[in-house]
Amino acid sequence: MEWSDLRIFLAVAREGTLGAAARKLGQSQPTMGRRLRALERSVGHTLFQRTGDGFVLTDEGSIVLSHAERMEEEALAFQRQLAGHERQLEGMLRVSSSDWFGAHILTPVLAEFAKAQPRVVVELLTDARLYSLPRREADMVFRIRPFDEAEVISRRLMHIDYGVYVRSGSAFRPRLGDGKGTPLITMDTAFGGMADAVWLKRILPNAHVVSRSNNRDVQARLCAAGTGLAVLPRPLGDALAGVERIDLGEEPPGRDTYVGYHRDLKRLTRLRALLDLVIERLAD
Repeated sequence: MEWSDLRIFLAVAREGTLGAAARKLGQSQPTMGRRLRALERSVGHTLFQRTGDGFVLTDEGSIVLSHAERMEEEALAFQRQLAGHERQLEGMLRVSSSDWFGAHILTPVLAEFAKAQPRVVVELLTDARLYSLPRREADMVFRIRPFDEAEVISRRLMHIDYGVYVRSGSAFRPRLGDGKGTPLITMDTAFGGMADAVWLKRILPNAHVVSRSNNRDVQARLCAAGTGLAVLPRPLGDALAGVERIDLGEEPPGRDTYVGYHRDLKRLTRLRALLDLVIERLAD
């Protein structure tokens, strides 16, 4: 059995399709298919049922999955511990954050870091997905939810205030507790439980949603185009031309942002250098 084949097996089991697994590992789909068939031949069992909806683990595949995940944990621990002893200020760091936070809060810090440490390449991943630190999907993660993994070192970094915004010069000012006739731009249904979305529904119960997005920049640009009222992080909304912040008599809830990294990387020199700069520039 080849470890590289088990990595392909794990990717297919997690992603559900050969195409998605190929994109995740940066390999071609035909190569992935060949390696998966080679693994099935080596173990003497069919590991997946091929269905119209994707790949489904067989009973034998489920047995292989539990062992493969333990092997993966050992391999990743080995990689993390070796990486944690690197002393050079060079190499790559993978950083993960939400879209707007990466674009508007982290970018100035990363630009400063790049000038100071030109041999360190920072790869910034911005989307709604929570990247795994134990699996080394990222080296440093910024998020609004506290970290609860025992192997992750984390700290509260900063508090971010939110505000209510409308297009500049807009005449409508909805009344607290009503909101009838007010068009809203808010989070998509998957993130409908976020504090600002719940708050908006509570204070303007009679308003109607005209647009949803999980991307704060998209919400902000829709607001600037006059599509409707939006709750935005103030570092984003206050800097955007074409919108103005209004007072509804109650401020939307703010959010704390946390930064975390795996404990095995605490001695990684390039990670410490970036973390120190982030804390110096952003911590409150």
